[in-house]
Amino acid sequence: MTSVLTVSIGGASYVALNPAKLEARAQVVADQATCRTVETAIVGYLMNNGVEPTSVRQLRDYVSGDISRYRIIGGRAAGPGCEA
Repeated sequence: MTSVLTVSIGGASYVALNPAKLEARAQVVADQATCRTVETAIVGYLMNNGVEPTSVRQLRDYVSGDISRYRIIGGRAAGPGCEA
């Protein structure tokens, strides 16, 4: 029990003393879009426009983050983390 408390306090102290590193890491994670993010943006685009998007460039207003590694193939997202 004592070692668990010691490790927890040590971790919290490290984060408290290094907030810049924590903030930078959080921003990198927030900027990374997932396949699910792109799929959701495709659905949003379809609902708003009545047609499927043909390019991820059309999804820029629907996604916050970098989706440049993704493509749209057959109305579905293709890229990292997407099912084949």
